[in-house]
Amino acid sequence: MASGKDSDRTLGYMTRKDTEVKLPRPTRVKNKTPAPVQITAEQILREARERQEAEIRPPKQKITDSTELSDYRLRRRKEFEDQIRRARWNIQVWMKYAQWEESQKDYARARSVWERAIEGDYRNHTLWLKYAEFEMKNKFVNSARNVWDRAVTLLPRVDQLWYKYIHMEEILGNIAGARQIFERWMQWSPDQQGWLSFVKFELRYNEIERARSIYERFVLCHPKVSAFIRFAKFEMKGGEVARARHVYERATEKLAEDEEAETLFVAFAEFEERCKEPERARFIYKFALDHIPKGRAEDLYKKFVAFEKQYGDKEGIEDAIVGKRRFQYEDEVRKNPLNYDSWFDYVRLEETVGNKDRIREIYERAIANIPPAEEKRYWQRYIYLWINYALYEEIETEDVERTRDVYRECLKLIPHSKFSFAKIWLLAAQFEIRQLNLAGARQILGNAIGKAPKDKIFKKYIEIELQLGNIDRCRKLYERYLEWSPENCYAWSKYAELERSLAETERARAIFELAISQPALDMPELLWKAYIDFEMAEGELERTRALYERLLDRTKHYKVLVSFAKFEASAAEQEEDEEEEDQEETDAIERKKECIRRARAIFERANSYYKDSAPELKEERATLLEDWLNMETNFGKLGDVSVVQSKLPKKLKKRKPITREDGSTEYEEYIDYLYPEESQTTNLKILEAAYKWKKQKLATSEEEYD
Repeated sequence: MASGKDSDRTLGYMTRKDTEVKLPRPTRVKNKTPAPVQITAEQILREARERQEAEIRPPKQKITDSTELSDYRLRRRKEFEDQIRRARWNIQVWMKYAQWEESQKDYARARSVWERAIEGDYRNHTLWLKYAEFEMKNKFVNSARNVWDRAVTLLPRVDQLWYKYIHMEEILGNIAGARQIFERWMQWSPDQQGWLSFVKFELRYNEIERARSIYERFVLCHPKVSAFIRFAKFEMKGGEVARARHVYERATEKLAEDEEAETLFVAFAEFEERCKEPERARFIYKFALDHIPKGRAEDLYKKFVAFEKQYGDKEGIEDAIVGKRRFQYEDEVRKNPLNYDSWFDYVRLEETVGNKDRIREIYERAIANIPPAEEKRYWQRYIYLWINYALYEEIETEDVERTRDVYRECLKLIPHSKFSFAKIWLLAAQFEIRQLNLAGARQILGNAIGKAPKDKIFKKYIEIELQLGNIDRCRKLYERYLEWSPENCYAWSKYAELERSLAETERARAIFELAISQPALDMPELLWKAYIDFEMAEGELERTRALYERLLDRTKHYKVLVSFAKFEASAAEQEEDEEEEDQEETDAIERKKECIRRARAIFERANSYYKDSAPELKEERATLLEDWLNMETNFGKLGDVSVVQSKLPKKLKKRKPITREDGSTEYEEYIDYLYPEESQTTNLKILEAAYKWKKQKLATSEEEYD
């Protein structure tokens, strides 16, 4: 027997498990690589359609007499009853059964089927809808009323049943009956749409007083802003201005603290505007601004400004808004004086008004709120209060001494031993330069370098002195810069660049030599490149070669090797430019061949290094050989592509297993390189293994013979 958990008296002898649709278990695809031959969806559908067998349809039957009809009906009813016994919970079976009985004009049986279905599941409102539609379609009006009445009694919260019931009565012209149904529905306090449907119903028959009374009950049931606004608009549409105003006043008394109060006040003010009562509207706006929090009154402010632009003067609107916002900002900074964003907004508000004393007062109050901890992240926002204060004094008030005092006090306040702000030092120095006080600017930047040296300060100080043409000061600054940060390749390069621009070649070379001799550098590759470019620009080919050799003692990166080879290849052109024009062409060709030989020798060295010392760097070696091949191709007739082609590797696509987090394994493709010497080694290993196997086989056969 089936257990109590699976058994169900509505399923007959079957269990619920037997009625479930069992789908095949989805298989997990292990190999997700694309197939070599791709098949489109269109091709699959076309093949499926071609292979599809013709549909087998049962032969058509014609019923010729009442006996056959009776047999057919009996058979069909038995089939439906069997289906119901198997799946009594399936609504579609009941509906098909009832519709079939209806098609046979046996309305009593159809009604019986609907009743049995409802008895099994009366909470399903679809059954009630279909049952009532059956009665209405066949013009059984009283039966339909009976069905609707039972439906709304059992399921009063399903709005669709009420709407259909009322619609039927309205179509039949039974207005009083429809109104009575609405009244029954309203006792259940439906949502707003139900009440509005009742109002529209009364308005269709011009029952204004009834609609008004419904609205009164509506706002009592749903005391929301949208409900009161609809009520007021209804009164306004009927020309009842006093009644509409009374509705708005009631709403204001009840919902002044509601979240949607802004919408209510805006609607009330716009109503007074339409009634040509600007003073009333202004009072409503001011009342709203006093009672609604700032965060929820954005639209209200916009509407108030637009209203004042139309009906009032500019001073009135500015005073109203600024006064209100000033009160809000005071409240915010009182609650949290370390919220610097509130201070920024407050200062910006006062700057729009233009009262200088008031602005200075706010700035002084703001900068008095020093961050509690000496950590830079707490000061990053605070420091901009000082910056804005100084810029305001310089640009707006044009008070030089006060601006200088602001910068001085700010620099005193910052704990430079723990952290500093290069921006403040530079702004203070630039201010002194604008006042033509170079001594003061140099003093500020000198203090900055002494107390809190930073890259930005050194760069800007050097830039200023360079613009002024003080080369000796620039050199001293670069020396201080490099004492503070000897690993800074940017500083070394710029120092050498300065000396070169002054035609001090030996000084520039000495600086580069000092730079590359440092034990630690942040970007050594850029420094070496700058040094090599410097020597090449000076035309010192032997020095450049020596530099490359020194660099190769430190690193064997393939980019360095390729760059060295390209330099040797282009050396012929540089020498050619230096020679006289009347030299013979054969000498030029010989020089070019010598340069090609040198470049080729560098590539040979690089290939040997990767082959013997770094065999794991296969990709770098392949890139090197490709550059070599390109160079030989560019040489034209003097190049020898065959030298490189014999060394080029074969590209092999391989797959490696990757274990995922869930434990499954998938394969990832990658490119591997097989070099000629590796393939020869592989062939030798195979021959050696074959020789051993043959020797072992001969030994075994001799033992058997003995």
